[in-house]
Amino acid sequence: MSQQLGGQPIIILRQGTTRNRGQEAQENNIAAAKAVATAVRSTLGPKGMDKMLIDSMGDIVITNDGATILKQMDIEHPAAKMMVEIAKTQDDEVGDGTTSAVVIAGELLKQAEELLQSRVHPTVIGEGYQQAAVKSLAILESLSVAVKPSDTAMLEKVAETAISGKGAEAYKKLLCAMVVKAVTSITEPDGTVDIKHINVQKKVGGAVENTVLIEGMVLDKERANPGMPKVVKDARILLLNAAVEFRKTEVSAEINITRPEQLQAFLDEEAQMVHGLAEKIIASGANVMFCQKGIDDVAQHYLAKAGILAVRRVKKSDMENLARATGAALVNSIDAISASDLGTAGLVEEKKFSGEEMITVSHCKNPKAVSIIIRGGSDHIIDEIERALHDALMVVSVVVKDKKIVAGGGAPETELSLQLRQYASTLGGRNQLAVEAFAAAMDVIPRALAENAGLDSIDMLVAIRAAHEAGNRTFGLDVYAGKPVDMLKAGVVEPLRVKTQAITSAAEAAVMILRIDDVISSSKAAPSEGGMPPGGMPPGMGDY
Repeated sequence: MSQQLGGQPIIILRQGTTRNRGQEAQENNIAAAKAVATAVRSTLGPKGMDKMLIDSMGDIVITNDGATILKQMDIEHPAAKMMVEIAKTQDDEVGDGTTSAVVIAGELLKQAEELLQSRVHPTVIGEGYQQAAVKSLAILESLSVAVKPSDTAMLEKVAETAISGKGAEAYKKLLCAMVVKAVTSITEPDGTVDIKHINVQKKVGGAVENTVLIEGMVLDKERANPGMPKVVKDARILLLNAAVEFRKTEVSAEINITRPEQLQAFLDEEAQMVHGLAEKIIASGANVMFCQKGIDDVAQHYLAKAGILAVRRVKKSDMENLARATGAALVNSIDAISASDLGTAGLVEEKKFSGEEMITVSHCKNPKAVSIIIRGGSDHIIDEIERALHDALMVVSVVVKDKKIVAGGGAPETELSLQLRQYASTLGGRNQLAVEAFAAAMDVIPRALAENAGLDSIDMLVAIRAAHEAGNRTFGLDVYAGKPVDMLKAGVVEPLRVKTQAITSAAEAAVMILRIDDVISSSKAAPSEGGMPPGGMPPGMGDY
């Protein structure tokens, strides 16, 4: 970048910096964003295809989860990275609808491109898009249906819709029942749900049908000592956040030992101290102990003799979930242990899963933390099941929190398209063109669903639109029957927040990309200050 001043160019940007301006910058950014949307578009819907992603190490991921695909793709272009951010936000907020959000953003930019070519200013398009997004949220609210958190049949349908089209679809009946039971178990009285309290463990081996829900906790740990019992019924559980070992002095200290018997006395004293700690644990009445820190070999011996099953070095998050599952209190000092701190579980046992030992804490009275052990024939299958479960857990928890759903299958998008066109006709000025473009962009979802199912997208779009114009607002595309049907009756339902979040994120990203008219990118490795410019000395330098 240089400025001409009296015939003398003034260099402002460092050598090697590239700059795109105006229409060229906009076209570049829109093309990059559309390319990302096109990459994931074929994964949309129950008949969407999967992608195989291979990283630089040769590791393979096979999935049709939009967020996972975009996370794994090594994307360089800054506008394309903004599309990845949409998917990430959607995944973090609601867990599902990541592909829809990216596809809508890509279509909004495609529609905007046509307006830009008609000399509509990007700011006008941005304002129109923001107006249309606000109106869309109001329309979606009017389309929503209230759901009670106790309506497990409807919650299962929400989970089924999230799992449809993923590798886990063949097992959706088993998984959806599990998901709904897990979420309803950990729901707080005020309706809040934190899926961190659902502990998901993966074990290769067996079939997906062997996936189990345990009403309690599963730890990828084993007993501290083989002499300890493998099974404890009617467990009284102590959760300890203190080391059961010899306490080292807080300050630096030296002990001078001159005779062998002094050393023996010192060691005996150390063992006696550890024995005392073990006795306090035994005296509490606990027969199972989970310790966040270490357990000394001597202490293990005494605990094993007392018939206590002890597990050491348990993660902090697992300790908190154990407290929720068993009703135990986390104790930070061995001296502070009391019988009232103990939790209960019907059964604690060490079991083998795929040749590896795990500790299960089950038959808890009112567990506020539960575990799911995913089984499957290979890592790729288990990973895809885990992604499907995460989506299902997220959408069910969102419905339990918000208590609102909308029909799926492209029904809300078709209704948005029709109502936004009517809304556009009430507006004056150029904003009307942008709102109409936003309305046209909504059609991309039913169109992509039809394309991915091998149906004629124009015929399907016309059929769905005709159903909506006749007043059937919940009609969407049944990709199996190849015709519009009532999605609420068919049980194809999604949380309201999946739609509102997708449209809000897509509109924000599209507007942000449209407003960029100058892209200045620095060179990868600029020459160091005061160093020689690339290519050695300029001609004429050094000639004396």
